[in-house]
Amino acid sequence: MKVSQNKNSVLIATLWMMGTLFSFMGMAIGGRELSRELPTFQILFFRSLIGLMIVLPILFAGGWNRVITKHFLEHTIRNLAHLGGQFGWFYGIAYISLANVFAIEFTLPVWTAILASFMLKEKLTRPRVAAIIFGLMGMLVILRPGLGVMNPVALIVLASAVCYAFSHTLTRKLAMHDPPIVILFYMTMIQLPIALILSLDKWTNPSMNLWPWLLVVGITALSAHYCMARAFQIAEATVVVPMDFLRLPLIAVVGYIAYNEAIDWYVLFGAFVMLIGNFINIQAERQKNES
Repeated sequence: MKVSQNKNSVLIATLWMMGTLFSFMGMAIGGRELSRELPTFQILFFRSLIGLMIVLPILFAGGWNRVITKHFLEHTIRNLAHLGGQFGWFYGIAYISLANVFAIEFTLPVWTAILASFMLKEKLTRPRVAAIIFGLMGMLVILRPGLGVMNPVALIVLASAVCYAFSHTLTRKLAMHDPPIVILFYMTMIQLPIALILSLDKWTNPSMNLWPWLLVVGITALSAHYCMARAFQIAEATVVVPMDFLRLPLIAVVGYIAYNEAIDWYVLFGAFVMLIGNFINIQAERQKNES
């Protein structure tokens, strides 16, 4: 019976991760299409606006008292970092290959581990140090500094991964006090006016053919993280993380078919090196929890 339950858990987690993968790919394609006409901050404004329209009915049904928080300053700092991460991600989507953006984003666990050791006083164990080393090695394979192949936009995407890591670290801290829906509410409420102000200088009225892509970006930005969270609730990280890394080969195929982007085997190999580091850390954490 126990084996059957495990199989069912893996199957359900796989379905949720399929939702995650399609959401991330949809958001990337939507961002690429929108970047043809709209500046990056304007894309972020509409992303926040649509996200707020989705979150508000959920809050209304559960009671407005849920949005009260004693940690508004931490929410603000978190969302400034998250907005910086989003800007770098969507900016990269517009100018370099989709696979490169996704691969560089996979350095996020490296920066999160480093920042959590300082901000949350989490211990840097040997497996975590190994994951950091493998992550940095994978990053060097992807960026190949000094070989004349590194794109300056890739450095912006790398900076966005650091911003995301800072944001994720604060999210873990906020999650001890505020439920996820509150974190999502302040994410949209804080980022929306900032993105609006920063987009006014180059504001462009979206043409009608862009509105479907705006909806895609707004919806998938929420659904990607929701589906991944559900997958982690059902199955262990050893099951979920490898499926998350499938984002890279899948988006490489999408980039090749839709945008004629060459498949860079260095990028795929670098991501594989990062995956090895993540596996080492995950297995160690699993053994520690079982002991």
